[in-house]
Amino acid sequence: MGTIVERKRSDGSTAFTAQIVVKQSGRIVHREAKTLDRKQAAYAWLEKREKELKAPGGLDRKDDVPFQKVIARYLDESEGSMGRTKAAYLKKIMESDLGSINCSEMTSDKLVAFARTLPVKPQTRANYFSHLSPIFAIATPAWKYPLSKQEFENALESMKRLKLIAKSAERDRRPTLVELDRLMEHFAGRRTDSAPMQKIIAFAIFSTRRQEEITRLQWDDLDDDRILVRAMKDPKNKQQNNVRCELTPEALQIINSMPRGGSEIFPFSADAISSAFTKACKILGVEDLHFHDLRHEGISRLFEMGRTIPQVAAISGHRSWSSLKRYTHIRATGDRYQDWKWLSAWTYKSNIT
Repeated sequence: MGTIVERKRSDGSTAFTAQIVVKQSGRIVHREAKTLDRKQAAYAWLEKREKELKAPGGLDRKDDVPFQKVIARYLDESEGSMGRTKAAYLKKIMESDLGSINCSEMTSDKLVAFARTLPVKPQTRANYFSHLSPIFAIATPAWKYPLSKQEFENALESMKRLKLIAKSAERDRRPTLVELDRLMEHFAGRRTDSAPMQKIIAFAIFSTRRQEEITRLQWDDLDDDRILVRAMKDPKNKQQNNVRCELTPEALQIINSMPRGGSEIFPFSADAISSAFTKACKILGVEDLHFHDLRHEGISRLFEMGRTIPQVAAISGHRSWSSLKRYTHIRATGDRYQDWKWLSAWTYKSNIT
């Protein structure tokens, strides 16, 4: 019923994976695995689990539920600390054929088969499985669902070798001042109840803030020339990653130009901002420019102004300076926004609404 598989880890150490597969009438009714550092420990675990499963009621697993129920529980218990994009990915998986598979029957080949059904680029497939990773990591230890983390890791390795998944390529698109001028002019004179896109675009550049981070900024979190950025994106820290960041003079000027009518500084939805920006670029013929590129532009600007990596990280919120190494080739050439005509637009609140 059980086997021990020896394998080498990426760090050169040896691991022993104890695997149990139980079949009834030719159908797999239970599957689980555990990886240990010592072969003796793996055999001991295997012996213990086989005895438990052979005992009366050992295979009567109430926790062997369809995968979609595990995802639903993860969504429910993670609510408030999860971005909408990740939630949308997981809900799509819940509705797929993969969601109907019981935990004990979730194998690497089924995960790979699911990846093949996704009509997207390898980078987007990788996003799907990146969002699944924490579920496979906690399903068994936290909730006792028989969902094998080892099967998931085996699937990832197979997909990498088959080139079904790949890392996202780093974008280096920067808007030109001409493109930014056209966007600013396009949004001039918009009705007062819509998002002030001129301010938001400029703030994204001068603060280096992401789209959703901008919508979460609160007046109570403003402390002189610093602000607390809530739930900042961090691949190594998914839970409540709040970071206090410095504000450039331009970013602070834009904040001070906003009316104080509620808790949020920019009380608008990320979807509304994204839609307005995308539509404007399409109308103006500004090709291949994403809102997130404004953050890249803002960070590049700081390096062009001669800021050091620690100084830039204090503004951008990067906790790992290695993430900023891609910018170290940028030479200090000065601030190309020094004479930008839109800089004076936020000196008075009444200029742009």
